[in-house]
Amino acid sequence: MQYIIDTNIISELVRKKPNAGVVAWASSVKRCAISVITLEELFYGLALKPNRHVQDWIERFIKEFTEVLPITENIAKKAGTLRGQLQARGIHRTQADLLIASTALVNNLTMVTRNVRDFEGCGTAVLDPF
Repeated sequence: MQYIIDTNIISELVRKKPNAGVVAWASSVKRCAISVITLEELFYGLALKPNRHVQDWIERFIKEFTEVLPITENIAKKAGTLRGQLQARGIHRTQADLLIASTALVNNLTMVTRNVRDFEGCGTAVLDPF
């Protein structure tokens, strides 16, 4: 496993007409990881806009193609340090994004996202399949 995917990648894949680049990338990958933060974001979205078909697809996708990675003590320390360092330079990043970025760093995974700017300066390798 070499990739950790952001919420926007899963959201794109579940669309009726997903982006061709995202589909091509996903077709080339057997398994990937998601952060437990991404799992929370997905179910938050489903609670706001319930859709049984989308929820079933997401649950199947997670079960068959992903490993959900927890926030460990090491990841939390790295995220806090990174957030403090960035903030000291005047760069604001959300706690959620830095927890995901730190999960990628600690597990040596490439971050797959459309929101490349959210992960700039975090030290993670980033791939935008769009």
